[in-house]
Amino acid sequence: MSGIFGKTSDRKLIERIANADKAAVQALFARYHVRIYRFIVRMTGNEAVAEELANEVFLDVWRQAGRFESRSSVSTWLMAIARNKAISHLRRKKEVALDDEAATLVPDTRDTPEVTAQKTDKGAAIRLAIDSLSPDHKAVIDLVYYHELSVREVARVLDIPANTVKTRMFHARKNLARKMKKYGIDRGWP
Repeated sequence: MSGIFGKTSDRKLIERIANADKAAVQALFARYHVRIYRFIVRMTGNEAVAEELANEVFLDVWRQAGRFESRSSVSTWLMAIARNKAISHLRRKKEVALDDEAATLVPDTRDTPEVTAQKTDKGAAIRLAIDSLSPDHKAVIDLVYYHELSVREVARVLDIPANTVKTRMFHARKNLARKMKKYGIDRGWP
């Protein structure tokens, strides 16, 4: 299948999907599923939920391909759908409150001070620092550095002005630098 659609543009695939071409949706799925899945995992922290929501993204593409207006790239459109699904999931999750008895059954998975001190791997420290950022800052860092989106594309995915993206990037980097210093890691890789 990748041979048939390997060089077909994303926009052309969307046009084919709008005309109920199942092979085109399979090609788009093959092209973007892993990227969307990883983005949702980082937002939700749950692999099973990410798999389910990533599949829902492509179901929405199947249903809404005819409404794609080409105001952004297909990848930006897909990431926006994925982000909205993840946010909806997180909102629903917050609405389900644990009772006190159920809360006592949840194991404490935080690291002990000794384990934390042993985590000297720079990559793990960076991931911890990123995970401790606010959701807004984490989303911007994720989209810019892991998905290599431009400021304009991030603004479209997050539905915020480009200047807000720049401001969040500034503060996210500042917070990351402070957190990395706290972990005893200077800027840059060895």
